[in-house]
Order: sequence, then structure tokens, then C-alpha cells
Amino acid sequence: MTRLYLVRHGRASAGWNVDPDPGLDDLGRHQAERMADQMQPLGPLALVSSPLARCQQTAAALGRRWDAQAHIEPRVTEIPSPIGVPISERIEWLRIAMAGTWSDLGQRYTEYRDGVGSYLASLSTDTVVASHFIAINAAIGVACDDDRVVIRSLDNCSVTVVDIVDGRLCLVEGGREGDTLIR
Repeated sequence: MTRLYLVRHGRASAGWNVDPDPGLDDLGRHQAERMADQMQPLGPLALVSSPLARCQQTAAALGRRWDAQAHIEPRVTEIPSPIGVPISERIEWLRIAMAGTWSDLGQRYTEYRDGVGSYLASLSTDTVVASHFIAINAAIGVACDDDRVVIRSLDNCSVTVVDIVDGRLCLVEGGREGDTLIR
């Protein structure tokens, strides 16, 4: 059995409608350091990060403690922006998407969800994965056979625990929930 620790990144310095790849703000860096303090005794484990700056910075806090570099993995990145939607309208699109199902969003998005799930299920060693609110919810949905886009309102730097059993994701523990604002 393989255990995965899916860590939502710390608070970003800008919203999705302003900057497609912001780093962490001061609070986000503090959140990442607290998460790393809590996770340090588990490792060192393999460390994977979304290519986006906020996830790489979150993973780096743990990497410093384990003297490890995160493997950058595009399949655990943020949900793709809709084609043709200006950056200023992304938040409204995301609010609507989050209230629905993957099936409602169509093939591009069910393929994204399935890609997140199949990549995670392919991991063969215990791993910490620094990723995003929607990507982690996609993994939870795959594990629970739930088509909703949002299943848990995951707080920044929360840790969702998933086991891989017989090639399938199995939810062990949902991450801490919070009053997470879309930024």
C-alpha cells in the first residue's frame, strides 16, 4: 500500500483573475512552514509539486527540512482556464464550475480530473504532493466516486491523506476545511 499526502498550497499573493502564477504571500509562507513542521517527522518521503510557484514554494518548505527537491509534475497543476475566457472573468467561471459537476464541465475537465487521479494512482512510494484546491478535490472525487467538482472546502496547507490500494485511490482523511476564499 502506498500513502499520499496531498497538501494544498499556502495562501497566494494574488488571485487567479489577476496573476496566473502568483507565489505565496507572507501568510502563505507562514502556513507552508507550519505544515512542514508538522509533516517533517513523516519523512523524508518523495516530494512532488505542481509547476506553479505557490505549490513549489509550499513544497520547498518541506524540502528544506528533508534536504530534498520536489519533482515538478504538470498533472497535479491547477484546473485549466476555459478557452477564450479573459483573465478578469476567471473567478466568475470558477465559482460556477465549483458549484457543479465534472460532467457538467465537459470532456476537457473530466479528462483533467481523470488525469489527476491516474497520475496519483500510479505512484508507488509514499509521497507528499503539493497541489491545488480543485486538483485535490478531483483526487477525492476519484477516490469516492463522486462527480462533484468541490467535495471539501480545503484550507490552505491542509493535508488530505489518500492510500493507493489495488491501483485505486482510497480516501483516508480529508484535509482541514476552512472558509476558503477564491483569490
